[in-house]
Amino acid sequence: MDDRTTNPGSNPLRRNADRTRTRLRVAFVVACLIAVFYGVAVGRAAWTDSSRAAENVASHRHAVTATTVGGTSYRAGDPPIKRTTTVAPAIWQYPPDRAHTGTVAVPAETRKGDTVRVWVDDRGDAAAAPPGTGEVVMEAFGLGAVAATAILLVSGVLVRVGLRIVDARSARAWESEWEHVEPLWTGRLRPDQGADDG
Repeated sequence: MDDRTTNPGSNPLRRNADRTRTRLRVAFVVACLIAVFYGVAVGRAAWTDSSRAAENVASHRHAVTATTVGGTSYRAGDPPIKRTTTVAPAIWQYPPDRAHTGTVAVPAETRKGDTVRVWVDDRGDAAAAPPGTGEVVMEAFGLGAVAATAILLVSGVLVRVGLRIVDARSARAWESEWEHVEPLWTGRLRPDQGADDG
């Protein structure tokens, strides 16, 4: 048979197609290991970068006490999340000799005259809180998972395509070989073979 190996001492039933299938499966296992390694490397790099960025932001954020000067209302968040937050007008001082007013996020039960904690930047303007450790961890984990998943998907598709090609070639080889063997094995004549053909 054409697809059978001819190496001495090898299994005569093990064809080249079988060897190719084994190689493709081993390649996928190697790709899985590479994906894990690369995912960890990307996650670690993201952790380092995000931690530095968070430290930089934290060095320019200051927590101050603000006093609400009006009732609460609701504000829709920015797309795509659009999470509604409770806000209220408030007044605070930062630096200590400079007063600021603005609308800040507050707990839902806040009333006029209550004190709330507000994050401000170096100029004293209201700003977002610095990223916490949880946010940094989630970002690093997310980037690492995306990198690993991308490698797994690409390698999985390539191996799947390779296996289909091998299966198609193997099926064609078997059909071709069966056309030559079947008449001799069963004793039936092929449509193109006459009674006197040898």
